[in-house]
Amino acid sequence: MRIIIDYEASWRNSFLDGSNDEALPKKGRNYVASMTELKKPENYIQRTVSKNTVLGILSRLIGDQRKLYQARQSEHFYFSDIENVISFEDKPKVINSEIAYLRNMKGSTDQNSFTGMIKVNDPIFQSDYSQEFWSVLALDLDELCDFIIDGIPVKDSINLDPISIMNRLEIISKIKPVEPEGRIRETSDTLALLFEKYNPLNKKEQQLILPMYCSALYLQLQRLEEHYDMSSAKTKAGGISGISNNGFTPKDFMKTYVTGGKKLIYGNPFIREEYVKGEGKIKHTLTKASGQLEIILDIDVEKAKELKQMIDNAGVSSFYLGKKGLAYVSDIRRH
Repeated sequence: MRIIIDYEASWRNSFLDGSNDEALPKKGRNYVASMTELKKPENYIQRTVSKNTVLGILSRLIGDQRKLYQARQSEHFYFSDIENVISFEDKPKVINSEIAYLRNMKGSTDQNSFTGMIKVNDPIFQSDYSQEFWSVLALDLDELCDFIIDGIPVKDSINLDPISIMNRLEIISKIKPVEPEGRIRETSDTLALLFEKYNPLNKKEQQLILPMYCSALYLQLQRLEEHYDMSSAKTKAGGISGISNNGFTPKDFMKTYVTGGKKLIYGNPFIREEYVKGEGKIKHTLTKASGQLEIILDIDVEKAKELKQMIDNAGVSSFYLGKKGLAYVSDIRRH
């Protein structure tokens, strides 16, 4: 028996982790097609027509709308006895790569955005300690080393508002790593003794500059507590909002100082970019295929008649082939 299926624009990518062969987790499968998740190569998931796809289609055609793993686990799975005599041939005629905008409703937030008005009058920017505290970020690298090792007071100044602070952190984050030698090494070792979470080296064992400045803020917080009430500078957990010992997150930093909080992301284009040696930047987008799927069932005539009758009775006109697209049965042959 042969079942011929024509399909158009069948999506050949997956946007969720896990497997259709397993029961759904309590919170559902994770969405891995956000811009952040797509930076990981394993999250650009390509799909082809498989035996499971075919069994899912056949189940759908006879009116069984259960998920395939549920149907297989039940006592009444119609294809349980004939699974091993089912084969198929996928014949895609047209394969296109397109950019699709995916909706993401899981409540993700933009890494670098915020909403509402900026609260420049927050106590952390308007208190007696504010200039001494934030001006650590205005020091050059030599001055930072003197401040950390020798305790030399901060004499520089900085604009006391959230945007200026965030912009300064952005500038510092772009400073190239240096070799951990001399005064830099001594400064970093001092911070390592003070802060257990301090992690200043990259994979090449080079000294990162941003962790030094961020940890210096925490050091200044400790020093100023001897003279000021620093409670307004700290979160409930005792840290600095959006800033850790090793870096900062713009959305977490700004959420405290705006009226609207973080900016929700409702979707993103499905694009993965990567650099390939010898080729440069490559963009991977959504793959869509159109063509024909031929399902072959090596069954006797009576079984074929029964299956054909079940398909006719169910009356399924169109369905998805894999993810999205349009598919329909164009022909059923008993030989």
